[in-house]
Amino acid sequence: MPVHVAIIMDGNGRWARRRRLPRFAGHKRGVEAVRAVVKACAERGIQFLTLFAFSSENWRRPPEEVSLLMQLFSGALTNEVSKLNRNGIRLRVVGDLSRFDPRIRQLIDEGERRTAHNQRLTLTIAANYGGRWDILQALARLARAHPEAVRGEIPEEALAPYLSMHYAPEPDLFIRTGGEQRLSNFLLWQLAYSELLFTDTLWPDFDAAALDGAIESYRQRERRFGRTSEQVEQAERAQARATRGASETHKTA
Repeated sequence: MPVHVAIIMDGNGRWARRRRLPRFAGHKRGVEAVRAVVKACAERGIQFLTLFAFSSENWRRPPEEVSLLMQLFSGALTNEVSKLNRNGIRLRVVGDLSRFDPRIRQLIDEGERRTAHNQRLTLTIAANYGGRWDILQALARLARAHPEAVRGEIPEEALAPYLSMHYAPEPDLFIRTGGEQRLSNFLLWQLAYSELLFTDTLWPDFDAAALDGAIESYRQRERRFGRTSEQVEQAERAQARATRGASETHKTA
């Protein structure tokens, strides 16, 4: 079971167009899909779910659509935080929030504060987020905190604490709905070793069954992280022996 799942929720507009509905109807149906997937992840023991809700490039969309998306975002923050809190789900929002309306920023702050103690699942919403922006802002913050560090070689572990999602492990499984096969500037640093899955299913149609299919695909893969298959097998056997040994020691005690 993956610990961290990251999803680009693509296909709302096409879902609506196929039904001769306005694009906003697809976005509203997409919010329902978010509820279903959050619930399914919590039930399956996934600890981190990250959803790409609004990219830094999405401001280029028609102004009326952007305005409606902001209304939808504000409404979701108003209506969903209490439900998240009741179900033990922690909310985090990452991205350059300075461009959002003060009311939305206030709702984000309140939602993060109210759910900060929850541990069942951490739900991260990437809003006005871009992977390149994330790396650049992390470098800037590192430079301000440790000016001496930028004069020489910067190790990965030095930069990691300054990335937007420093609190979460890197995604095990990345899913993009809607048929497109690209990362679209999403979590560029964090997805370096993630398993990638692209599905033709449009986001409003993505449900618990679709999530289970993605997880099953993930479980069939071998994650080597630069090692050979033989090294992976040896490590798994060693881990299994250590687990059995710890269990037997516990029983004896």
